[in-house]
Amino acid sequence: MVRLAAAVSAVALLSACCGSAKVDGVLADAPSSELVVKLLDINRYEVLDTLEVGKDGRFSCRIPVEKGQPEFIYLFYKDTKVSSLLLDRGDRVHVEADTTGSYVVTGSEECERLASVEKELADFSANFSRLVSELDAVEPDSREAAALKRQMGDSYTAYYRSRLKYVMENPYSLTVVPVFYQVIGAGLPVFAQETDAIHFRNAADSLETVYPDSKYVKALKSEAKRRSDLLELSVRLRTAEPVNFPEIELADTDARKMKLSEVDAKVVMLHFWNPGESLQKMFNLDVLKPVYEDYHSKGFEIYQVALTADKAGWARTVRSQGLDWINVCDVLGYGSPAARVYNVSKLPVSFIIADGELVDFKVTDEASLRKLLDRLL
Repeated sequence: MVRLAAAVSAVALLSACCGSAKVDGVLADAPSSELVVKLLDINRYEVLDTLEVGKDGRFSCRIPVEKGQPEFIYLFYKDTKVSSLLLDRGDRVHVEADTTGSYVVTGSEECERLASVEKELADFSANFSRLVSELDAVEPDSREAAALKRQMGDSYTAYYRSRLKYVMENPYSLTVVPVFYQVIGAGLPVFAQETDAIHFRNAADSLETVYPDSKYVKALKSEAKRRSDLLELSVRLRTAEPVNFPEIELADTDARKMKLSEVDAKVVMLHFWNPGESLQKMFNLDVLKPVYEDYHSKGFEIYQVALTADKAGWARTVRSQGLDWINVCDVLGYGSPAARVYNVSKLPVSFIIADGELVDFKVTDEASLRKLLDRLL
């Protein structure tokens, strides 16, 4: 009870300092009960408050809202979400809900849009689940199964197009954010195509002009960047000349784009590292430099990829250590498309490419590397 009182006091204090939105309403079928108020914090719920529902089913509360940062707020009765709200500072919203999750909201256009978005998803999901159940009940190779699969495909395509239309028609509404993350059934994303990266980016750019400080917009922008990087990598891989290893193209210390596939050497060592780690810098001086000096003239080259956000620090290290091989950097770190395509999970790690083929070999020390180069060169 003390914890609840403290939480309510904290919410009241925030409301007074930061401004708020007022929510009142009626919960049918559950007089003298409780509602839990939850805030969507990007990818998880944070409990804000617990509301008492009166004998007549009425409830009310104030939700703290920072200026220019509307919040996604959800009301739960036990484990059932009974209302979804998108609240801006100064909103006064009324909710009519029941314990099954059916609700009507008035007083805010954004809340009304969000309610409509959720109802359309629920209707589509129910129809899609019905088709799945019917498919499970027939023979897999029957005409009925083929017809149901076509119907499911047509239904999904129509819904995807309707969501895309919604996003394009509401470029400045935060309600497009949850639309982008809608999932059907056991985990089928509505926006699952590579080219959806373009729609993520356009929406994030539009919303940023209205809500530059919103955490939801920042998260959408981050996801748009991730998807755009993957799309770019996919296009580059599809259009690149055939090679037997994934392509990498990053800028060196002089801002020149360097392609891994264009390295003119019989044997290439692809080396991922972190220039901020002392041991990895020592590896450059104690192992790579001596080996490079002995084997470079025989056809050995190093393509070294720094995974660090400190691009200036990386460039200083390259120059101070006198690293004469190819040095490039990706400020995305482990999120780098190059790191993902080579499944880099720890640093440092090296790959050997000989005559255009990845070699099944793990670089462990100078001796093992020299032994391999003696054989390959």
